[in-house]
Amino acid sequence: MSDNTLIKRQGDYHNLICYRKAELIYDITYHFAHSAFGVGDRTIDQMVQAARSGKQNIVEGNADFETSIEMGIKLINVAKASFAELLADYEDYLRINEYEQWLENSEQYSAMRKLGRDGDNPQIVEIAKSRPLHTVANMAIILLKQEDYLLHQLLQSLSDSFLQEGGFREKMFRMRLQQKNKTQQ
Repeated sequence: MSDNTLIKRQGDYHNLICYRKAELIYDITYHFAHSAFGVGDRTIDQMVQAARSGKQNIVEGNADFETSIEMGIKLINVAKASFAELLADYEDYLRINEYEQWLENSEQYSAMRKLGRDGDNPQIVEIAKSRPLHTVANMAIILLKQEDYLLHQLLQSLSDSFLQEGGFREKMFRMRLQQKNKTQQ
């Protein structure tokens, strides 16, 4: 390993596609939950909190990468789990209200997949605000599936980095040993 810095500066989390998509998911979920459920329904708080948790754990995980890939991995996995919970809420909404979930080979599914591909298409939120709630739920499901894929890829990349570099303590030990060897020469 040629990197001689103990703490690596992480990039701005706003540049992560998974963060930008998480922000869209949060915005859509906030609108959806407040429109779909009555005041006082705990589902509003549950869905908004799951969306927020997913987004915020990406932020925190990105910050923790500076010193601990392991902690970053754990937090990104928490984000992934929060979004899985939110996905189940949207699927429940469709099932309970007897709406169809878009099939993967349907025209709507393909169009939404394409629209959500970039991760930060602001018109998605505006589109969601003008559509029936069952359409918004289907839109969110597709975005959540895309987010799950992105987070899986990020976890894989972080796992590879961890296997190559080790943890923070391992890196501190290697660097301390290198420093000690330099002073003894």
